[in-house]
Amino acid sequence: MTKVKPGDRLSNPITGENGVLIEAPSEDNGRRLIVEIRVRPGGAVAGPHIHPNIEEAFTVLKGRVGLRLGDRTLIAPVGERFVCPAGTLHDWWNAGDEEAVLRVEITPGDRFLEMVVTLFGLANDGKTNAKGMPHPLQMVLFGQEFSDVLTFTGPKMAVLKVVGTLLAPIARWRGYRGSYPEHWRYLQRAQEVSA
Repeated sequence: MTKVKPGDRLSNPITGENGVLIEAPSEDNGRRLIVEIRVRPGGAVAGPHIHPNIEEAFTVLKGRVGLRLGDRTLIAPVGERFVCPAGTLHDWWNAGDEEAVLRVEITPGDRFLEMVVTLFGLANDGKTNAKGMPHPLQMVLFGQEFSDVLTFTGPKMAVLKVVGTLLAPIARWRGYRGSYPEHWRYLQRAQEVSA
């Protein structure tokens, strides 16, 4: 993983998410990742999902953000913090007509960051659908690589998971991988400050 630092940026042109790193994961902070995310009107994460081993917390700083946490769906009030425990189904989207801004805390965040770099990299390469989801063969290997971090939900994902063991060798043969180190090129580095 490339070393990241506060101020580094990563964008997904498909989902409309633009993130700025506030705090990088380290052993000193319990591997917590904090990101400020700006999302355009109509923008959203790729879909409902679960983080098996990650706690995620959301605080809306500006705008109207729709939030699904388990069975609960709401417009998150500005300034209120919502915690999504590991294993909880969740989703979020810009529910307003203006840019929304959220502060997102992910613990542990190191593998989560690697997953986001891969997903955003695929979007930047034009290798996702209109919702930001990878091609099914790519999704099989992405899902296997990041199964400790993320599980998308829904009927298509359930079928894809079942047939994944059959499709994985075909996906590898066709040149797909679970992650791509070259996607780190999309990370926009914070400017170095010289003394």
